[in-house]
Amino acid sequence: MIENLFPNVDWEVMWEATLETLYMTALSTIFTFVIGLALGIVLFLSSPRQLWANKLTYTLTGAFVNIFRSIPFIILIILLIPVTKLLIGTIRGPEAALPALIIGAAPFYARMVLIAFQEIDKGVIEAAKSMGAKTKTIIFKVLLPESKPALLSGITVTAIALVGYTAMAGFIGAGGLGTLAYMEGFQRSRGDVTFVSTIIILIIVFVLQIIGDFAVKKSDKR
Repeated sequence: MIENLFPNVDWEVMWEATLETLYMTALSTIFTFVIGLALGIVLFLSSPRQLWANKLTYTLTGAFVNIFRSIPFIILIILLIPVTKLLIGTIRGPEAALPALIIGAAPFYARMVLIAFQEIDKGVIEAAKSMGAKTKTIIFKVLLPESKPALLSGITVTAIALVGYTAMAGFIGAGGLGTLAYMEGFQRSRGDVTFVSTIIILIIVFVLQIIGDFAVKKSDKR
């Protein structure tokens, strides 16, 4: 029955493409979380009246974040082709998409981290300072715990955006469902391949949203 509905779909190939999309999304989300969190911490602590208040550091970090989160992803992929080839050795395949995915998403998440930290009650931070807490203690005992729901919500939004980025990366042969939908579906006029690829991408997005909402709800102690 299903073969009659989607005659051009090779389900083994579709499964492989799905795994490639999940691989790219998972790995890039992990690196985005780590790098974006680090950038967000530097941005917050180097901002005026904070522990590491430093105008130069804040300006340079802010400029990096603003520039890279403003570049359209498809253009960023093209700009990073030389870097990708140097790091990965090729510009095709799931691994080749990772540099662009991470560099495109980490600054976006960093800005969300900064917003999450700025929403923390200043009195909590000031109380920790007055008790002689070191910077490391303030980061791990105040900033991260107090902003945990917002950080989890932010990485959920970012992970969902990364799913879309992997689909766009498919246009240059990065693999995954994006490549399958474009190369095997659109270019060969096989609408059923494009349709099934799209449905699977939507399912991945819905699952990520459900997991993210559950994690946020469990972490929110208010």
